[in-house]
Amino acid sequence: MITFTTKPFNALSTKELYQLLQLRAEVFVVEQNCPYLDMDNKDETSLHVLGYEEDKLVACSRLVPIGISYDEAPAIGRVVTHASVRKLGYGKQLMEYSIAEVQQHFHSNTILIGAQVYLDKFYRNLGFIPEGYIYLEDNIPHIKMKYQKP
Repeated sequence: MITFTTKPFNALSTKELYQLLQLRAEVFVVEQNCPYLDMDNKDETSLHVLGYEEDKLVACSRLVPIGISYDEAPAIGRVVTHASVRKLGYGKQLMEYSIAEVQQHFHSNTILIGAQVYLDKFYRNLGFIPEGYIYLEDNIPHIKMKYQKP
C-alpha cells in the first residue's frame, strides 16, 4: 500500500530530498540511460508529492506553479515510480493524487505536462489530451499534454 504526502521544497527534510533526488536519478538518468541535469531551478518553487511504501520512497512528482514551466497553466513533472512497484498501479494513484493536489493548491482545473511519448496511453486514460507536435527533450520523444477538468 502506498501513502502520499505533499510538501513545499523548504519543508522537505534532508533525508526526503536525498530520497527524491536518488529516485529521480535511478530512473531518469540510470534506467533510461539519459544523462541530464535534474536540478533545473524549478524544485524550490514547486510542491513535491512523495509516495511511500512503509518507509521507502517509491513514487514522486513535482507540482509546478503557473509561469514556471508553462505560462498558461500549472504543470506536473518529474513523475516517477520505482521499478519494483510499477505493476502495482502506483503510477496511476500518484497521478490522480497529483492532479487533485494541483487543483487544491493552485486552484486550476487545467494542468499541463511534457509526457514521454511512450506513456501517451497512460496519460490519456487519466484525461490528458495531446497538444502540438512530438519534440525531443534530452533525446527522448515528448509531447505536451493538457488536462482540463469539465
